[in-house]
Formats: sequence, structure tokens, C-alpha cells
Amino acid sequence: MPHHPDLVLHSARLLDPATGGFLPHTALAASAGHITALGDDRAIRALAGADTTVVDLAGAVVTPGLVDGHLHPVSGAELTHGLDLSGCADLNDVRAALARHKEGLAPGAWLHAWGLDPNVFGDTPVSAAALAPVLDDVPALLQLFDAHSMLASPRALELAGIDGPRTFDQAAEIVCDERGRPTGLLLEDAACELVERAAPQPTRAERRDRLARALRGMAAAGLTGGHAMDANGESLSLYEELDAAGDLPLRLRVAPWCQPGADADALRELIQLQGTGGQLWRVAGVKLFMDGTIDNGTAWLERPDRNGQSTHAFWPDPDAYTHVIGELHRAGVPTATHAIGDAAVRHALDAVAKARAQGGGDGVRHRVEHIETVPDDTVARFAELGVVASMQPTHCCDFTRADHTDNWSRRLGEERAGRAWRCRDLWDAGATVVLGSDWPIAPYPPLGVMAGARHRRPARDLTLPPHGPEQALTGLEALRAMTVNAAYVAGEERVSGRIAVGYRADLTAFAADPVTAPATELPDVGVRLTVVAGRVTHRAG
Repeated sequence: MPHHPDLVLHSARLLDPATGGFLPHTALAASAGHITALGDDRAIRALAGADTTVVDLAGAVVTPGLVDGHLHPVSGAELTHGLDLSGCADLNDVRAALARHKEGLAPGAWLHAWGLDPNVFGDTPVSAAALAPVLDDVPALLQLFDAHSMLASPRALELAGIDGPRTFDQAAEIVCDERGRPTGLLLEDAACELVERAAPQPTRAERRDRLARALRGMAAAGLTGGHAMDANGESLSLYEELDAAGDLPLRLRVAPWCQPGADADALRELIQLQGTGGQLWRVAGVKLFMDGTIDNGTAWLERPDRNGQSTHAFWPDPDAYTHVIGELHRAGVPTATHAIGDAAVRHALDAVAKARAQGGGDGVRHRVEHIETVPDDTVARFAELGVVASMQPTHCCDFTRADHTDNWSRRLGEERAGRAWRCRDLWDAGATVVLGSDWPIAPYPPLGVMAGARHRRPARDLTLPPHGPEQALTGLEALRAMTVNAAYVAGEERVSGRIAVGYRADLTAFAADPVTAPATELPDVGVRLTVVAGRVTHRAG
């Protein structure tokens, strides 16, 4: 008996991101998770059997599945369960939103919020006192948009037993006033976790359901995969559970963290973890941090910011970081380093250069995440060293301003703010550029990410001027950065990122061509169908 495919898509326009042109075929078939045939509608439909899923796409444009190059599914699902403050434009908006949310809380319940923009504080210090009196009597944790800092209310600090500064073995701080009393501002994970641990924790079932809901939303937005930049908490077991149940709608590549102080045993465990996983997820790579963020003064800059901050690396001993990169490189483990400031990016590249010079690790593809402000001499080194540039253009769009009146730009000053998110310069210098959202820092819909890379305007008001329009990518480049280039950095360019026989049947279908659709209209283009491993994970009504 002939073998019939699991899936047939017909009446489609199949877009090749390598060229931006359409393939001569209008239909495809998939079996066992891979594309098995391309052809015209009649020939491919004839392959279908009684159990084949057949989808008439009615002229929709099909691309290789879109992959978010940097996101945090588990922590994002948890974080975004609280109150969304990302739409608040000033302190009055924030206070009003908190007051409304507070009314619905049970007595003694914690208030959780996320997406707080430091720009709402203007010239006022970021502190819990600025939000008084609305938070005075409730334990509250407000995550700032960068997810590297949060505000804790006085009651939350009391419950956590925090009444003064602490010392940490990495760049972190409980910000205190001149009398040593906490202001509520907590910088970096080590400080934030002290208060987070005092709050009631969700059950495993709640975590699983929230993660599943978030992943379904990603599939509906057109994502077929993501590079998950942490394996914290129960992340790996949750992915395993969803995958085993057939409820994992994205293909996930997971990079667990390596933090300062990691010894030989910790590195050995990270190396042994590589390659573990299931049908649609696997551990591949290690995530490290070279600095924090510019907005909260914990980035690593070659010169201090205008507040005298952002002067230190996240690793107290940067040479220890260099040693770790060398060990992982020799073990064949790709690394992804969070490096935002110019000094952090330079050191990350130096570490890769040293690792390559010492030999071993043939073919390992390292990457640097964020790269928010770098000088010319650093731009060229990405291509020279073969280091992938992982960029999040919507951070530039939505958290900075073209006139440099935002917190990020004011801290940096004109010269360094003028080097914001140099996607175009990196691309033109020969670097492989991958795009992502860093969700929950910015929204995950990939059409919005690609649009931001092209227009560089704030999504809330597209009539505002773009920040650094000379750094915009084209429509085709933006698509490649979420398909072809995402496959390359994962070492999967021979099985992913193209529509071709033998390649994975990870596909996204759109109501219009994402390459030629105007950038400001791209986020509104409908996602008709999402397919992962030949299985439909989303189908528009």
C-alpha cells in the first residue's frame, strides 16, 4: 500500500527567504515531521490519503517557520500573569493602575506587576516612595521592563526581612538611601530573588497551564520555534511534560545559565546536560551574563554613564568568564553572552578570540545577545570571529526615543546613544544577525519584531520619528533573521530555515507577503496557519 503524507498544503505561495522570491510550486506534502514533496496542487493533493490533513491556503504566503532568537517562555509565562504596566505613560497612570488592581486583591495577597518603564519616573529617583501611598499597605513586587530590576513595596521588604544593604558575589544591589534604608529598588536577580522567595509561589499545575497558554499564543502569532535563554526553576521538566503530552507547540532550543562562581563541577554538569531533551525541545548551549542593563546602571561601559554608573562587569572577575568561555568552547558547547554595554561586548568578543586561538571547538557558533551600543571597531569583529549578533530591535523602538530624552539615551549621552542597536552596520559588516523579542521584555509576535527592525518607531505611536533609521533592515533581511539565520546559529541550516524536500515541516502562512508588506502594517498581517513538525499548531478561524 502506498504511504500517504500526514499533511498537505495547497493553493499556497511558497516564499524562499534566501532570495525573497516565490518557489515555482504551489503545494507541499509532509510526513514524519519533514517536507517530502513539492509540486503543483493537483500532483500533491493526489498524494493525500483518508488520514491526511489537507489545508487549502487560498493563496496565503508560506515561509519557513519563524523562530524567536531570544525569549524566556517559563519565566515570561509566570511574570506576565500579573498586572501589565507597560502601557502607563507617567506616574499617575501607574498609581491609578495599581489602585484598580489592588481593589481586587484578597486581604494579605501580594500584588505582582510587570513592564514598568523607568521613564515614567522622569527625573524622580526610581523608588517605592514615588508610588506612595497606593503601595504602603500591600506586599508588592513591580518588575521593571528590563527584567533585571524590580520595585518592592515597604511591606514586601518587611516580609522578606530586608532592612539594609547586602553583599552579593555578582553584580547586584539592594539600593539604599543615605541612611542605609532600602528604597525598594532591587538590581539584578540575586537581589530580586531575596524578596521573590518571600511571596507565595504558584503550584506546578498553575505554572504548567500558564506556560502552555503562553506557548499557544506564540504559535497563533506565527512562531514555530524559539531560543529559550534560561533553564531556571522547573523549566526543563515543564517542557518535558508538555512535549510528552503532545502539548508543546514550539520547537525550543534551551540554554541554561552559567553564573559567576561556577566551578569545574558546575561546568561539567552544564556540558553533560547538552543534547538532552525530547521531540521538540533540547538543551543546546549555555547562557552567560557579562553585564546588566543601561537603564538601571548595571551595564558595563568603557566610560561611566552620566550618572557615574555602569562601570563594572557582571562577573566580579572578568578573567573567570574568559576561562569559562574557553572551557565550553573546547567542549564544543556554543555560548550566548548577554552583553549590552560597549565594554561588555568587547570583552565577550575577546573571550571568543582567545578561545579560538587556543584551539579545539571546531565549528562552535558563539553568539552575543543585545549589543545595544558599540563603537565602529567592535562592529567588524563579529564577522571576523564568526560570532552571531542576536538583536532585539523592538527594545530600541519602544524603550528609547529618537530625540534622546529617554532614560537610556540620557544616561549614555549623545555619542553612545547615537550607536543604538546597529543592526544595519552589523549586517553590512558581514555578521550573521538573528532577531528576537526577549519576551517578556517586549511582545513576542514575530511580525512586530520584524516590523520594528524595519521602521524603528514606537509601536504605541507609529507617527513618531524613528530612532536611528539608518540602522533599519529590509523586509527580506528581517525575514532571513528569523528563519535562515536562526537555523544557522543553531547549526541546523541543513534541516531548517528553507522550504525544501528533506527539511523540517516547520512553516508559517500569512495573509500577505511579509517581505513586501509596509513595515508599519506588518504587525496586522493575519497568520493563517502555523505548522511544527508537520502538525498544525494554529489555524485561523
